[in-house]
Amino acid sequence: MPAEKVRVAILDDHQSIIDGYTYRLNSTAEIEVVATANFGEELETVLEKHPADVLLLDLSVRTSPENPNPFPILFLVPKLLQKYPNLNVLIISMFAEPGLMRSIIEAGASGYILKDDLSAFHELGNVVLSVAHGGIYFSKKAHSFYRQADDASNGTGVLTPRQMEVVSLCAAYPDASTADLAQMMTVSNSTVRNLLSRMYIRLGVHSRTAAVEKAREMGIITPRPPKLAS
Repeated sequence: MPAEKVRVAILDDHQSIIDGYTYRLNSTAEIEVVATANFGEELETVLEKHPADVLLLDLSVRTSPENPNPFPILFLVPKLLQKYPNLNVLIISMFAEPGLMRSIIEAGASGYILKDDLSAFHELGNVVLSVAHGGIYFSKKAHSFYRQADDASNGTGVLTPRQMEVVSLCAAYPDASTADLAQMMTVSNSTVRNLLSRMYIRLGVHSRTAAVEKAREMGIITPRPPKLAS
């Protein structure tokens, strides 16, 4: 019997990019693109309906049609990997912040490709197959930046992994209450308050808004998307 194909899901907010990935990946006989999504909040439903072995993620995707903030990747990746332990996450992004790369890898991603590393896209099928079988992949430029994060740590170690999750959620859902955050993280309200207060102390700030801005300045969460020209 033929071997089962590697199933791939894609999250990107540009259909032309999704079409390009799909064309390139489906030209590899061992790979099948089984699902795509345009918003972060669609991911869990998409993966429930279409189980995948590899998930390609763009970091700048909106959380939902109504919420223009980047989806909370540092919260979502650990959650997805807990629910789908055989899933492998490959980041494809224009963001080259070393601290962000390190945070995402520590959250459980299996690789990082910068969008201007064209040679990586020529080998995208082989990269996906490698990641699907337990490999770790960095495109050439991403690897160089990640080594900077390792050498200088770029402030990433300031926050614990759980604090990274909560600041990522605060960035994606700036109007969420403490109770909303607790429900998303499946912890008590007091636990969230604890996480927030300790995060403020570590960052030297006094509010969620300031914490998010400081984390963005340090390059340890997804940057704010550029404003579109009117």
